[in-house]
Amino acid sequence: MHRFKELEIWKRSRIFCSSIYSLTSQFPDAEKFGITNQLRRASVSIPSNIAEDSSRKSNKDFSRFLEISIGSCYEIETQLMIAFDLNFISKEELDSITSELSEIIKMVSKFKSTLKI
Repeated sequence: MHRFKELEIWKRSRIFCSSIYSLTSQFPDAEKFGITNQLRRASVSIPSNIAEDSSRKSNKDFSRFLEISIGSCYEIETQLMIAFDLNFISKEELDSITSELSEIIKMVSKFKSTLKI
C-alpha cells in the first residue's frame, strides 16, 4: 500500500491540474462543455487514479491505474495541441504546459517501473 499524499507524482499532478483549470478559464465560453471540460476531466484523472489505487495491496492493480494516469496525460497533450490549433493558447503556453506534462509522464513511468509485479 502507498500513501498517495506522500507521492511526489500525486503532488505534482495535483498542481498540474490546477494549472489546467487556470489555463482553460481563458477559453471561450462556447467551449465550456467542449475542450475545457475534456481537459479538466483528464487533468483531474491523473492524481485521482494515483490516489484511488494506492490503497490497494496489489502492485499489479496499482500499475494498471498508473497506466490510466499516463493515458490521461497523452489525452491532455492531444487536447492542448488542438487548443493551440484553435488559437485558444499561445505557443509559449503550449510549450510550458506540455513540458510540465512530460515531466509528470516520466515520473509516473519511472515510479511504475519500480513496482514489483
